[in-house]
Amino acid sequence: VQLQASGGGLVQAGGSLRLSCAASGRTFSRYTTGWFRQAPGKEREFVATISWSGGSTYATSSKGRFTILRDDAKNTVYLQMNSLKPEDTAVYYCAVTGRGGSYDLWGQGTQVTVSS
Repeated sequence: VQLQASGGGLVQAGGSLRLSCAASGRTFSRYTTGWFRQAPGKEREFVATISWSGGSTYATSSKGRFTILRDDAKNTVYLQMNSLKPEDTAVYYCAVTGRGGSYDLWGQGTQVTVSS
């Protein structure tokens, strides 16, 4: 059972990236999946979630610029990030809840760097 995050990279401010989170051994459509990020010297923070029913929530910092999507056929969750800012620079992690409702499975993280 694992999550594999990918899609990070270096982009200029104003650019876009799409992160992917593929799961094996856990079906995204049955649980809530979230994206989180951690910048150097800062605590990990919530970015966006998508529930088993497809409802999404966003942090204030990502609302209007980021979109969380899910492809049930591929069992993959995406984070489409547009209008990126230098302050979006961080390691991005995907995580999925288990039967207890807490995030109990995390991906390895993918680095996003936005240059000014």
